[in-house]
Amino acid sequence: MDSIHTDCLVIGAGLAGSAYALHAAQAGLDVQLLSLGGPYQANSDQAQGGIIYDTSARPELLAQDIISASGGTANPAAVQQLVQQGPAAVRELLLDKLNVAFDRQHDGALELTREGGHSARRIIHARDLTGHAILAAVAACVDSTPRITQQTESVAIDLLTLSHNTDTPADRYAPLTCFGAYALTADAADPVAIIARKTVLATGGLGQIFQYSTNQPGTIGHGIAMAYRVGARLIDLEYVQFHPTVFYSQNAPRFLITEALRGEGAVLVNGQGEHFMEAVHPRASLAPRDIVSRAIQHQLVVSGEPCVYLDLAALEADFIRDRFPFIYRRCKECGVDITSEPIPVVPAAHYSCGGVHTDLNGRTNVRHLNAIGESACTGLHGANRLASTSLLECLTGAKFTAMADIRAIGEQDFRLPEPRLWKSPRREADPTLIQQDLNLVQQTMWNYVGVVRSRRRLARARRILLELREEVQSFYRDCRLSRELIELRNAVQTALLVVHAASLNPQSKGCHFVTSDQDMVS
Repeated sequence: MDSIHTDCLVIGAGLAGSAYALHAAQAGLDVQLLSLGGPYQANSDQAQGGIIYDTSARPELLAQDIISASGGTANPAAVQQLVQQGPAAVRELLLDKLNVAFDRQHDGALELTREGGHSARRIIHARDLTGHAILAAVAACVDSTPRITQQTESVAIDLLTLSHNTDTPADRYAPLTCFGAYALTADAADPVAIIARKTVLATGGLGQIFQYSTNQPGTIGHGIAMAYRVGARLIDLEYVQFHPTVFYSQNAPRFLITEALRGEGAVLVNGQGEHFMEAVHPRASLAPRDIVSRAIQHQLVVSGEPCVYLDLAALEADFIRDRFPFIYRRCKECGVDITSEPIPVVPAAHYSCGGVHTDLNGRTNVRHLNAIGESACTGLHGANRLASTSLLECLTGAKFTAMADIRAIGEQDFRLPEPRLWKSPRREADPTLIQQDLNLVQQTMWNYVGVVRSRRRLARARRILLELREEVQSFYRDCRLSRELIELRNAVQTALLVVHAASLNPQSKGCHFVTSDQDMVS
């Protein structure tokens, strides 16, 4: 099959990737939008709580809350960009252009809620399915926008760079430069090269390298692993945020329980009904996520119980059913009526605060390679993300990266050679081995690189993953590619990168909490 040529290749069709595609296409650029399964398989679709919007009263308070939640480590420039430019990005796309059906008061004003770590009500929402409401509107606009070609059921394999993928000897001496990616598309038997002036990583997070996660299947750090292999700078990968409240049952899947419930008055209690967060933090159940997750983990270790509980006694039954219909229905299906009994909850891997390092226009250290959304790291979140900043970051990053790319494509010359053809082995990989190896990655990360870490646990994780990577690389070279094999290869690499970053940082801060091996035993 011939190569595909485009102006912009966007890898990932969640909110960040889709918003970038809209900006670029509406400016007259051709866009290839590559995704595993369309927007509804992105983490953005699962966002329940909301998106920050109303900062009109005191915008500096939002900056203070972001920096406070980060443990004082957030990048001030990234924080200021989000605070000053984020609300306009929401208004322009979601309110003025797409008219997303956010909840409103009787007088028509947007209804505002509050979540953990926030000092004010500033978050707009669509019941408890905010991400889905936003993505439905954005996806419909993508579908109707000329110049966007969607490649669904497709997975990127590796980025194309001048130094790795051409037959011109001099290209080895050029600055690191990306010109697209190899991809396994739905309509091609073998990998195809997508050649692009600008390549944008919008692949989301890495939560599925852990055994328990709120993330969508396949969210294993694809962009991080691909960027690493071509020499992109990575940063803050030790800061993996665990969401403190994920539904727990031995006989049901785990799913996210939005922080907005606590924003409306629900409180965390242990098995004896005690409000344990009051002794931990001044904001009690509304403390930042890293603090709440560790407090819950401590309760579980001390008590030996499998979960704690979210007590909704302060909320009226009708309010719960109206404001949180999705959570009410999901819990009811699992045998828990949240209008009359507490929700059993535990922490689970949720959000990667680190990622591919970029400036405020999405630029990486590799020319023409950008990253946005959760796969990128501007330093906005530092060591811990404040609730409801992620969707806002997606819109802000997509807007500024697209604006910079639109200017660059109009002004610069690009070297876009034909890359080497991909030669696929004919041997089929054993799906049982692939699944078993992925399970080993997830169990290793959950057991040794979780909410609380130690040097000994990190060292053991590293040994296991290094040996596994050697095995995976061996049969990766010898087998025909599949989505599952690509996923395993990237999962092992991403897990090793997280372990490496955690091992290099001896200081406990935010999501990265390291204790001595003696304390772990006692």
